Amino acid sequence: MTTPLAPYLPLAVVLLLAGVLAMIIPQVTSRLGPKRPSSTKSSPFEAGSESSGPARQRFAVKFYVIALLFIVFDVEAVFLYPWAVNFQALGWFGYMEMLVFASTLVVGLIYVWKKGALDWES
Repeated sequence: MTTPLAPYLPLAVVLLLAGVLAMIIPQVTSRLGPKRPSSTKSSPFEAGSESSGPARQRFAVKFYVIALLFIVFDVEAVFLYPWAVNFQALGWFGYMEMLVFASTLVVGLIYVWKKGALDWES
C-alpha cells in the first residue's frame, strides 16, 4: 500500500542528509582545523590587495545595473538551452516564440547600450 507522499521519500532523505551535513561539517572543521592566529590572518583581505577606504563605502549605481544585466542574460541562456533541445518538436511556433523572446532582450540591450550603462569609464 503506497501513500501519495511515497515518491517524495528520496527527496526527504536528501534534504535531511543535507541539513545534517550543514550542521556537522562546520563543527568538525572548527574542532580539527589548525589554530594559529596571527595579525596577518586577522587583517581584512580583498582579492590580494591591501584594503583601502572604509568598509561601508558606497558603490556606484552602475555596478548594480551591470549585475542586473548579467542576471537577465543569464536567465536568457537558461531558457535558450531547453528550447534548443526541443527545437524540432516545437516547430515554427517555438521558433517564433524564441524570436520574440530574443528580440525583446536585444532591444533591451540596445537601449542599455545607448544609455551608456555598459561604459565603465564614465
